[in-house]
Formats: sequence, structure tokens, C-alpha cells
Amino acid sequence: MTKTTIHKIITYNLAAFWFVMGFYCKVLGLVPRHEQIVGRILGPEHAGVLTILIGASEMMMAFWILSNRKTRLNATVQMLTVGIMNLIEIAIVPDLLYWGKFNIIFALLFIAVIYYNEFHLKRTIQSES
Repeated sequence: MTKTTIHKIITYNLAAFWFVMGFYCKVLGLVPRHEQIVGRILGPEHAGVLTILIGASEMMMAFWILSNRKTRLNATVQMLTVGIMNLIEIAIVPDLLYWGKFNIIFALLFIAVIYYNEFHLKRTIQSES
């Protein structure tokens, strides 16, 4: 498998991840735990609306990834979003996370994949062209 193919597979999977998390888990509300997290962090009175807005933002992230525009900025925004979001969740609502405080391990792995795909793999592909 070529590096270009691997890069495309990772890119499409990142977009799919953001879309699924946004649309299915938050906008459609198929994972109520997400609204509970938002409610505990930002307050229960507007948790439903805020969860949908967060989900819509995640869906926009998916479309931004697929647009292939400003990819370095996109990757940086993804990494910061995942990092900050997970630090806040671990500090405030670790009991609502699937793996509790160990959630940070998966967040760091996700950040590493984003970094590898954009700042290593893509650069390697461009330098070989």
C-alpha cells in the first residue's frame, strides 16, 4: 500500500469519526452520555441545544477535513480540540467517560494519528513528489 493511499485512508477515517460523533452521537442524541457531559460541564438548562451545536461543529470539522483546505490549520484545530476537551472532561466528569481518566490515553493516540497523518506522512508524500 502506498503512502498516499494510507494518507487518504487515515484522512477519510478522521472525517468519518468527526461526522459520526457529531451527527449520530450528538445531533441525533443516540448516545445520551454526551448530553450528560455537556450538562455537567456547561449546565443542564441548555445542555440539549449546546450538545446539538457541538455536534454540528463536529460535522463541520468532517467537511473541513474532506475539503482538503488549510489542512495544517485543520489538523492543529483537531488536536487542540481533542486535547482540551479531554482535559476538561477528565477534570470535571471522569465518571461519565468510558475509560475514566484512562480516556486521555485514547485522546493522545488520536492526536498522534492526526499529527502523523498531516505533519509526517503528508510531508513525506510531498517531498517524494
